[in-house]
Amino acid sequence: MGKDSEFYKSKRNHQLLRLRELIQRLPGFASDYIHSKEISAQPSTLISYCYDLITFFEYIKERNPIYRNMEIKDFKLTILEQILPPDIEEYQRYLELDVSADQKTIHENGKKAIARKMAPLRGLYQYHCKHKNIKEDPTSIVDLPKLKKDKNIIRMNNYEVQAILNAVEYGNQQMSKRQLAYCQRTKARDLAILTLMLGTGIRVSECNGLDLSDIDLVVNTLTIVRKGGGQDVLYFGDDVHKVLQDYIDTERKNISPVSGHEKALFFSLQGKRISVDAIEKLVKKYAGIAVPNKKITPHKLRSTYGTALYRETGDIRLVADVLGHENVNTTIDYYAAIEDEHKKMAANAVDFKRPDQ
Repeated sequence: MGKDSEFYKSKRNHQLLRLRELIQRLPGFASDYIHSKEISAQPSTLISYCYDLITFFEYIKERNPIYRNMEIKDFKLTILEQILPPDIEEYQRYLELDVSADQKTIHENGKKAIARKMAPLRGLYQYHCKHKNIKEDPTSIVDLPKLKKDKNIIRMNNYEVQAILNAVEYGNQQMSKRQLAYCQRTKARDLAILTLMLGTGIRVSECNGLDLSDIDLVVNTLTIVRKGGGQDVLYFGDDVHKVLQDYIDTERKNISPVSGHEKALFFSLQGKRISVDAIEKLVKKYAGIAVPNKKITPHKLRSTYGTALYRETGDIRLVADVLGHENVNTTIDYYAAIEDEHKKMAANAVDFKRPDQ
């Protein structure tokens, strides 16, 4: 159950093996930095750090003839001292947009992605400066992309929530008979997933990791594993209870699970634990039917729940606790910035035809 389940043990072991593979591709001085973060960071985070550092070293190979024929793992620490602030600025421009020499591939990143990819590089320099292995840190005097806080959080109103749930129940007129028949086969599952996510605000990864034993329909609780690896227990209401019970008693009962997937709560049609990617696709599918003017993702379901809970309770700390935010400021940024109701009030607040009092 929870973080002690076979699924999470297998997932962590897979991540650790992948991390070790990536560390082998890094120079020794970069491996030292990654190892220093292993106590404080999750394997998934360190995997991303490795990929971002590999991207930086591949950029050096591509742009500097001296390193073009060298293996990245053979780079020496002295390379960090040879890089100047203008080189870091040029690297950020490369991350923003670049086309391969053969004009066949292109990559581009927004400001948020650039800032994220720069984080491990800055950390690498800080680590070696702290240990007095190098004297200068060019990343410290180069500005990162300035990120604007998006106060207009995309979420659904009550009408749109009902519309997306109705889309699961009834589909739409544009669907072919084959598409409708396919949706019918997974209707109870899809309705349970969407209702659960809208009714508890759990992340897509938390939903994907649920086992049947994590659900207690007597006291209406579910045990989840948070993004940082901690375990938590959440409560759900009668609507979530009803769809979960229906799914468990019908579609799930008729599934023939693939070996190793028997404990999963939600299955694919192939009898395997439903993947994060599959959940994202089903949310996109039904949102495209019901709310075509908004880009709805699983995280937007989470935003919808968090905003509704804050509106009902006015307790920002409760919202932070239920959503599993370690820092309440994250919750404040998302749900306490601007309420849609305030915008609606502004629509008719000014009437120049009305006489002054």
